[in-house]
Amino acid sequence: MPSFVHYIPIVTTFIGLALAASLFGRYRAKGGTHLLWWTIGALTYAAGTAVEASVTLFGWHEWLFRAWYITGALLGGAPLAQGAVYLHLPRRVANALSVALVTVVVIAATFVVVVPLNHALVEPHRLTGRVMAWPWVRAFSPFINLYAFVFLVGGAAKSAMQFWRRRETRNRAVGNALIAVGALLPGIGGSFTRFGYTEVLYVTEFIGIILIYLGYRRATRGAVATETSSHDAPFPAPVAR
Repeated sequence: MPSFVHYIPIVTTFIGLALAASLFGRYRAKGGTHLLWWTIGALTYAAGTAVEASVTLFGWHEWLFRAWYITGALLGGAPLAQGAVYLHLPRRVANALSVALVTVVVIAATFVVVVPLNHALVEPHRLTGRVMAWPWVRAFSPFINLYAFVFLVGGAAKSAMQFWRRRETRNRAVGNALIAVGALLPGIGGSFTRFGYTEVLYVTEFIGIILIYLGYRRATRGAVATETSSHDAPFPAPVAR
């Protein structure tokens, strides 16, 4: 029987969708490739937790597992990181990194779709990458997650330090600090899934998205941002599974 913790992703999904809606509204108002990537990232974050919620409500299914691994382990942080790339790096470099990232994700996702699953390791209401019969498929996610971690957490920390130097922008510094902390939590929770403690991930995803949403609102409150401005901030951390 699923416990209370297993139902947390339901709430997390709605918060993720609210963040995506806010980001999309900002994108429509001011444009910016980084905002488009962040919107996609918030949607994939919400998609991952929606799959977790579906497993709680309806039980484990092969295609729910595959969808969870793709949206969580491969896309949980990558699109958000790419938004930070477009914000902080020259567009030519960002475009090249986009091609590389999408190529790696597509290759990894293809293997996730076709990998045989060891049904003897399946638990009715718990998701874990250990059920994949080809263990090497899980080797893709650490590289994608490291890439995401550098730009997500690094970008938030950089923005926080820059804003803290000026009294009038310290409110945004606090917002970016909240985002940086929130960005770390899902990654920490994701590492626990490798040892079978998926429930830790559910809690850290929930707390993380709350901190990220609050940080985003505070960092952008009253800000007059431009596409190349650092007034916007990176988003949640990758999830290693």
